[in-house]
Amino acid sequence: MGPNQQWHVSCRDVAGRRQDMSVFVNHGQVVIVSPPGETAVLSPLEVGRLRAALRDAVVHAAE
Repeated sequence: MGPNQQWHVSCRDVAGRRQDMSVFVNHGQVVIVSPPGETAVLSPLEVGRLRAALRDAVVHAAE
């Protein structure tokens, strides 16, 4: 995996607009960036994708 590994997870804000969350690793720590100033609303499928992104980020951070 490259040093700039980043994962994106689709979600919606509370108004129902499509948004994205980002997950990346910074100095061995997992960082989650949600829609600016918004609450992320995730479907069960999107939660699964977030879980997978977090798992991958943790593995990458431990390398």
